[in-house]
Amino acid sequence: MQFIDQAVIFVKAGNGGNGTISFRREKYIPKGGPDGGNGGNGGSVVIRADKQLGTLLDFRYKRSYKAESGDHGRGKGQTGKTGADTILKVPCGTLVRTGAHKKVLADLVHDGDEVIVAKGGKGGRGNSEFATSTNQAPRIAEPGVPGEECELMLELKLIADVGLVGFPNAGKSTLISVLSAAKPKIADYPFTTLTPNLGIVRYAEGKSFTLADMPGLIKGAHEGKGLGIQFLRHIERTRILVFLIEAISEDPKRDYEILINELASYDAALAKKPKLVVLTKIDLFEAEAHKRLKRISFGKKIPVLAISSVTREGLQPLLEGMWNALKSNS
Repeated sequence: MQFIDQAVIFVKAGNGGNGTISFRREKYIPKGGPDGGNGGNGGSVVIRADKQLGTLLDFRYKRSYKAESGDHGRGKGQTGKTGADTILKVPCGTLVRTGAHKKVLADLVHDGDEVIVAKGGKGGRGNSEFATSTNQAPRIAEPGVPGEECELMLELKLIADVGLVGFPNAGKSTLISVLSAAKPKIADYPFTTLTPNLGIVRYAEGKSFTLADMPGLIKGAHEGKGLGIQFLRHIERTRILVFLIEAISEDPKRDYEILINELASYDAALAKKPKLVVLTKIDLFEAEAHKRLKRISFGKKIPVLAISSVTREGLQPLLEGMWNALKSNS
């Protein structure tokens, strides 16, 4: 499935129906009177979060949406029919912004969350509404009010418990494929992962969490280099971060500092999230080298683990570490 995480759309609410001018003409009622009905209200455009969806792909092919207008009023005091609302369904985790000023209208995180983005116009009053003791036969009626319209930007941010952070080829895709049923594309070249992968990890009976494999991060990502902002926005919603660093790196601590600086440059709050550091590909080292790797410090109270997704060494302690971190920050 193609992953689309941004879309720009145009929405237009329905117009209110016009009020009508009408007079009663009945055989046995010599003095009729005004009986023009009011126009119906226009339908609104509503955006609603739906847990069954995982992409904004539909909005790539259709960009304009309009709600139904209200019917005009009729004689005999009949009010026009109200226009139907248009409901646009989006994945949970969608941010709705105004297209012009990028003002946030709503953050639709949970299933069923919704926001009215364009309100339908009010129906105009018919001439029966204008009758008074001094004007018993008014020949005026109001037109309906036009519905609101605007351009919107939809921005999807993945909702995951754990986010995997690391340079390209650090082993994120391999790890998520081993820990969950996700089947990401894996190859030995930069930016194999072009879109985030989401998997469900089962820790124990009745205990599971979502794990997101994010596209590889490089130095300068916060300025848009590599996959840049396209990657960083998805980190914002994760509860804890797991930094994957190749054990064969010449300077693991420097790699970690680059990753932290990129997160902090994009959003200072990201660097403050609970975190684990995982040294990957330890199957390429001798047993004695494993112990030296684990002694590397990446900061106070930051657990350091060493794993091999190929031999599955260290995966159980990693699962326990992630689960305990989630429990501590629930």
